[in-house]
Amino acid sequence: MKIKDILMILPEVKGPKEKRLGFGVKFKWTLIILAAFFILSNIPLFGMTENALQQFEYLGIIFGASFGSVISLGIGPIVTASIVLQLLVGSKLLNIDMTSPEGKKYFQGLQKILIIIFIIFESAVYVLMGGLQAAPGLQGLLILQLFFGGVMIMFMDEVISKWGFGSGVGLFIVGGVSLQLFTKAFGFIGPNNIIQPVGKIPVLVAAIINADTIAATAAFAAIASTIAIFMVVVYTQSIKVEVPLSFGRIRGFGIRWPLAFFYTSNIPVILAAALHANLQLVATLAEKWANHPTFLGSFSQGTPISGLAFWLSAPPGGIIEHFIKGSFQATMVWQSLSYALFMTLAATMFAIFWVNTSGMDAKSQANQILSSGLQVPGFRRDRRVLESILSRYILPLTIMGGAAVGLLAALADITGALVRGTAILLAVMIIYRLYEEIAQQHAMDAHPAVRKFLK
Repeated sequence: MKIKDILMILPEVKGPKEKRLGFGVKFKWTLIILAAFFILSNIPLFGMTENALQQFEYLGIIFGASFGSVISLGIGPIVTASIVLQLLVGSKLLNIDMTSPEGKKYFQGLQKILIIIFIIFESAVYVLMGGLQAAPGLQGLLILQLFFGGVMIMFMDEVISKWGFGSGVGLFIVGGVSLQLFTKAFGFIGPNNIIQPVGKIPVLVAAIINADTIAATAAFAAIASTIAIFMVVVYTQSIKVEVPLSFGRIRGFGIRWPLAFFYTSNIPVILAAALHANLQLVATLAEKWANHPTFLGSFSQGTPISGLAFWLSAPPGGIIEHFIKGSFQATMVWQSLSYALFMTLAATMFAIFWVNTSGMDAKSQANQILSSGLQVPGFRRDRRVLESILSRYILPLTIMGGAAVGLLAALADITGALVRGTAILLAVMIIYRLYEEIAQQHAMDAHPAVRKFLK
């Protein structure tokens, strides 16, 4: 059986028959899938023994996963399959014509097959390697539950992409980050289900009532740090360089080709954070396997205290909180600097790598612009000329944007924001794109007179 024959029999979510769905329909399906995601995230895996799930917290943020539940894999298989296929197509190792409907359908079918393969692979790895420990004789059942959860996430993502706003991948990340942010800000249930101030806002209120200036200052610093990082990310997200283009055959009509400051969006920080999380995971497993600390690091209650993992991590709680509480040590400065340097260099490296392998380089963009019938006003219609003009912007934006997202993520962790810096960046970028799509949809559904005004 050929691959194309397999693609024809793959189950799929049927798209709408209408060319354009209304705002209400998209909003309804987005809410339904988001509710289903939160329900699945609260269904625990049957047959799982006690696990140290804190080691997966960072991966959970990136992959929108709730470890210990049936969706412990989260969007991991979807993201991995997408990155692998994008790299294969962008580097021309897999020749697929993405401009034709048949090519797009073939790409989507290959992606679905690859997602299913990664679901099976990751389910087996998590269970058989001891990441999620199963009770005796229940390993197969645990793998089956993880497979079911992974397939559910895959189809829920497909529903969002065809019937809702944005993508399921982005929605699940935002949902997980928002829940974590709300808990860290307003949580009031402590260990052993005892009601007590846990979130920074209740802690701040309680500290003010009790005249505890140290606790109040530390809580306020965490809240202020989170708000500051949010504002900086929102501002930098809106920075763009616009290249003027015109239609060669239609005089007097042109557009502006936007090149965002974060040219590669959130891909570099996702890959940098995934590298950081996997380094910590490997260090943890190495220490358990060797029964003693290794050069990769040693851990105390999931927190690195020595080795490479220590120097590539931010001080727990943030350097500001330690300074306020009087537990500040000079080592934390060097630890913070090494962590910031690692995240900045890693994000920059991944940004350059992604641009050169995913079809976002100047040559590929020039071909795309010319195939659309556009050209730069005042220059002849030549790919080399357009490529030369675009290269003045794309490489600097790639380097500066990649370095900026890595540094912002590191600063949020170093200053002690409520959630990880990577989580804040991902949430803001995804919500910003979602806002633009919703605003555009709402404008299209408006009364013709209002639509004309909005333009």
